[in-house]
Amino acid sequence: MTDDSSGASKSLLESLGALASTLVSVAHTRLELLSTDLEEDRTHLITIVSLYIIALFCLVAGLVLAAIFIVVAFWESYRLLALGLLALFFLLTSLIAFGFAKHTVKSKPKLFLASLLELLKDKNELDSR
Repeated sequence: MTDDSSGASKSLLESLGALASTLVSVAHTRLELLSTDLEEDRTHLITIVSLYIIALFCLVAGLVLAAIFIVVAFWESYRLLALGLLALFFLLTSLIAFGFAKHTVKSKPKLFLASLLELLKDKNELDSR
């Protein structure tokens, strides 16, 4: 009987060890997915901030040029056309950048989506057993 019970306890210990190994492996995979999600979100945030900085710069430049345009409007020659076109260019660029930034914010995927989907798959797998 002692041989049989020691074999069963040895088998139980092996099963527990395999279970622990599987749990560690699953946790490792989920942490890798979490770090990938965080990296993607950081990259997305940097892109949005950069676009807003560009848009704000162009808006300020456009406003300064528009002010200069109004001042120069009372002077002679074709300086008006050049300043007006530059002001228009910067104002349009800022509008395009704001629009693109707004689109990027709206199309951003949910944070930790890949991790959540993998956890849902794991849950469904466990529920089906």
